[in-house]
Amino acid sequence: MKRRKLDMRRDYEFRYLLGKLLEGLPEGVVGSLKGTIYAKASNIGIREARDYILKKKEDGTIDEVTAKKLIDLLYKYSVYR
Repeated sequence: MKRRKLDMRRDYEFRYLLGKLLEGLPEGVVGSLKGTIYAKASNIGIREARDYILKKKEDGTIDEVTAKKLIDLLYKYSVYR
């Protein structure tokens, strides 16, 4: 069964934009968020990466606007594979 995952042909662009969106956060948080979002989006699926972002919004790590931008970015750079 095909799942919506990160488009690996455009993963460099995705990682660059992901880093740009997370620039305002503390350094320790940025690395953890980038790594987990990228791993979930590329290996497991976009839905799991979205759920992780929503969980981080709920626990106060990121704000509502950043969460929305991250989720939009996920869907923009996703493909069924």
